[in-house]
Amino acid sequence: MLALRLARGSRPLVQLRRLLVAAASAGSGFLLLYVLAEAAARPAGSFPQLLWALVPLAVTVQFAVAVARTDPATKPREGLDAAGLGPVRLTLVAAISTAVACALGSAVALAVFLHLRGNLAGLPFDGAGARLLHADQPLPVAAALTLLALLPAAASAATALALRPHPRPAPHTLLPWGIALTACGLASLATTGPGGIGRPAGWALTAVGLALAGPGLTYACGALVQAVRPGAIRLLAGRTLQEEAPRLGAPLGVLCAVGAGALSTVALGDRGGLQVPLGPLTAPAAALVVVCAVATLLTSAVEVHQSRTGTRETLAGLGAPGKVLRGAATLRATALAAVSLPLVWGVAQLTSLALTR
Repeated sequence: MLALRLARGSRPLVQLRRLLVAAASAGSGFLLLYVLAEAAARPAGSFPQLLWALVPLAVTVQFAVAVARTDPATKPREGLDAAGLGPVRLTLVAAISTAVACALGSAVALAVFLHLRGNLAGLPFDGAGARLLHADQPLPVAAALTLLALLPAAASAATALALRPHPRPAPHTLLPWGIALTACGLASLATTGPGGIGRPAGWALTAVGLALAGPGLTYACGALVQAVRPGAIRLLAGRTLQEEAPRLGAPLGVLCAVGAGALSTVALGDRGGLQVPLGPLTAPAAALVVVCAVATLLTSAVEVHQSRTGTRETLAGLGAPGKVLRGAATLRATALAAVSLPLVWGVAQLTSLALTR
């Protein structure tokens, strides 16, 4: 009840972010239901479809966690400890709010899915949706509810793990693990053929590897910015990048993985692209992944911007001109782009070579 009251009393921008989480959850839930309908009609080869459908689910969970981190209701405030709302209770509130938003999206996905199959009221679009969703086959109710409950459960658990008080590992300690997982993912793509579980597993390892390497790369980028006699702007930009590395690195790494996948699809266009077995929902699923990855990075940037409020006020009190802060922000964005774009291109080239072996 407290989580619902805090959600209802939030600002419009916060509510909009929660609605975006619900929309992304609806898209992922609809995709899972489509895979279930395909499996009921054609059981052979349904497992790789489910693995590919988990990719939008994973980026949706990441987006939901990023939105929960920027929610003002999860921030410690004066007087809340006395009311029994310490860090643990606030984490529980955030997990419940995230579960509610994702459950709302899953409910919308189920309603739209059943409507397109003609199970609610009539057949829209002249029955095209019924044919696509195999309305002639019975839908396993228990399996459908289990798949729809997967996203709210995963998102709430990930939110609780992300917001719990714990020391963050140093960014540079994750870089070797990220490089190793990326290499394992590329090796899996090179040694397995299309249609099996090797392709989605390889992409998953590559994305996780880039997400782990992201904080270390962001930290190293900050060190390079302030190297060799830095001025005030370079020093401010470099130190800020190093402080932001744990929060911006992982979303940046996932976005690099998505960009590499897009470039690989373009490069392999004459060979059928990445051969994702999701049928007519392949393009919507890819669009959902791109939108969630971009939205996660932007939401993490909002979180970082909120955490720098005290620093900006201190610099303004010391008489620092506004152009210093704007110049540091521009330098940070330029440095991240200068590192990310070659990384995306390199991973895309290696991926294309692995898939053409």
